[in-house]
Amino acid sequence: MKSPIEILEQHFGYSQFRGMQEKIINTIVVEKKHSLVLMPTGGGKSLIYQIPALIFEGGTIVISPLIALMQDQVDALKKKNIPAEFINSTVSKENREKRLNNFVNGKTKLLYVTPERFRKKEFIAEIKKANISLLAIDEAHCISEWGHDFRPDYSRIGEFRALIGNPLTVALTATATLEVQKDIVEKLHLTSIEVELFHQGIERPNLRLEAKDIWGYDDKLEKMVDALRTYKGSSIIYFALIKTLDEFSGYLHAKKIDHLVYHGKLEPQNRKYVQRKFLQNKNQIILATNAFGMGIDKPDIRLIIHAEIPSSIESYYQEIGRAGRDGKDSLCLLLYDQADLLTQMQFIKWSNPSAEYYDRIYNILRNDIDKVSSMGIEFIREQMSFKDRSDFRVEAVLSMLDRYGVTEGNIEKNNLKLVDVLHPNLENEKRLEEKLLNDNKKLLAILNYYKEEKCRRVFISDYFGFPGEKPCGNCDCCDNCKESS
Repeated sequence: MKSPIEILEQHFGYSQFRGMQEKIINTIVVEKKHSLVLMPTGGGKSLIYQIPALIFEGGTIVISPLIALMQDQVDALKKKNIPAEFINSTVSKENREKRLNNFVNGKTKLLYVTPERFRKKEFIAEIKKANISLLAIDEAHCISEWGHDFRPDYSRIGEFRALIGNPLTVALTATATLEVQKDIVEKLHLTSIEVELFHQGIERPNLRLEAKDIWGYDDKLEKMVDALRTYKGSSIIYFALIKTLDEFSGYLHAKKIDHLVYHGKLEPQNRKYVQRKFLQNKNQIILATNAFGMGIDKPDIRLIIHAEIPSSIESYYQEIGRAGRDGKDSLCLLLYDQADLLTQMQFIKWSNPSAEYYDRIYNILRNDIDKVSSMGIEFIREQMSFKDRSDFRVEAVLSMLDRYGVTEGNIEKNNLKLVDVLHPNLENEKRLEEKLLNDNKKLLAILNYYKEEKCRRVFISDYFGFPGEKPCGNCDCCDNCKESS
């Protein structure tokens, strides 16, 4: 049997591990101990399960939330002659069956799936026949409703583990507070004694953290352009609103600053083209919503600007982690305009509909599904007395009904249907109010980060439960402390 370092050299072309990679891999391979890994974005999390997958006799299931991301990872593994496949809704029934059969028969070492796949009885019936040595859960913070990207099917992974014989498990994420860490372990039906916790802290010393107060569009544009001219290299400018993104795109065009634009309303082919162009070109600027970035592994990003305040420290930390992966100096700049805070507060409100709102939409689907199929989402909006075109509560409800398995199909494809009763979690007003309060606390944390006076990196470390971090000396707060001392 080859050692982890031999596999690292043979398949991945590296002569040594980074950070805690080797220690974690040995814990999994040698000690056979369940692990929860908290590692910064770009820290090399995927190797932690890919190398054990090539050592273990049985197969490895990788649960991943994003279809595009799993396809990219499988393509990269195949180029290294590693037998890997993915199964999701984009794959034809014939190919799904073929790929699943190859995994069950041991021809495929790594099988990437979304957690929704475990809803399918035929998938469960077949996967139970496989020899599974390892279950890897990517983006494990999605397990917890107190995290920043909760996905109900993720919260059922403990049930899935039981169905496939409770295999050795590794859960990986870049962002998890102490509360979320505890929730991940519990939802996996494990105890803290059974799970080894690894965290590398906030180990990105080359990232300079700054936050600036902004007064209106002109001031924001000036600060953005100043940063773009100072930090030569590829840049991502994040926006909360597509409308604001489009406005600033116009301003940059007027200043003859070439750039790309990426958001969820672009056609899929257009999104792929923009993403590919950003990855392939040097000194490329892109204006994007938070729909952009997951799985982006571009080493030379010199600048991340948040043109509008993000919704949480978790999402902010994940996004700035895309800068400076080559170890060179990069700037992470947060621009704070008080008006943008109101936008996020409204977003949070719309992302957390009331129990009554869930019930009304559920009854529309139950009583008028034919009209919903023929007229689409506009019919539901009309029934809900929809006035504000930017209010996305209907979309939020439809998304949660799908995630909880209450509906199947897609409203845009006119094949949406009810398959279950309304989930108790969506009827519990107290629970929904707690979720709303939790999201508002996350927004308050990012506001406190902006107001921080001592050290921004220490603030982030404390937030994620890693106390004792020394002042970084590479943020605007540390600069101010030096000047005043």
